Amino acid sequence: MANAIGTGVNVPDFRHVTHHSLFQVKLESNIFNAKKNITDMAKIKVEIEINATVDKVWDIVSDIDNEPKFWKGTKEVKNVSKEGNTVNREIIIAFRDQKCLQEVKIFPKEKIEARFTKGILNGKKTMTLTSKEGKTSLCALWDIKLTGVMSMFTGMIKKHIKSGTEQAMNSIKKEIER
Repeated sequence: MANAIGTGVNVPDFRHVTHHSLFQVKLESNIFNAKKNITDMAKIKVEIEINATVDKVWDIVSDIDNEPKFWKGTKEVKNVSKEGNTVNREIIIAFRDQKCLQEVKIFPKEKIEARFTKGILNGKKTMTLTSKEGKTSLCALWDIKLTGVMSMFTGMIKKHIKSGTEQAMNSIKKEIER
């Protein structure tokens, strides 16, 4: 105990306690133990009509190794394994040059599902082709969220992903229709 200056009152004396002992203090407040549960996925849908047959659109869209040419958010693609219609790959995305693992399932002339299995993204991107009177409707559907601490920013990146998807779809259309 120590004497409080000028009061004559005895108070606990913490001057001899080293700062390292503060790391042993267990905080009981819920503020420090709270977890924000974000289950909302960013759902994004972009559709475009291309003046070409499904076969011609499929030739471009199914070349998944060429994805960075159209999708500026994908910087690099490296296939790890292939079994049947499933390709496991590693991609580098433009968002902070993050590495993600994907399982890509190819359903010929119908759709391509790219599921993010590891990395900063969780969820999937599905590309679907539908024939409409000699034209093809190409639809990109995202159902994703950021993982870990970054999950709180999922809503903020939704607009960015939608814009990037619109740009990619227009680039694909331009390539096919030229």
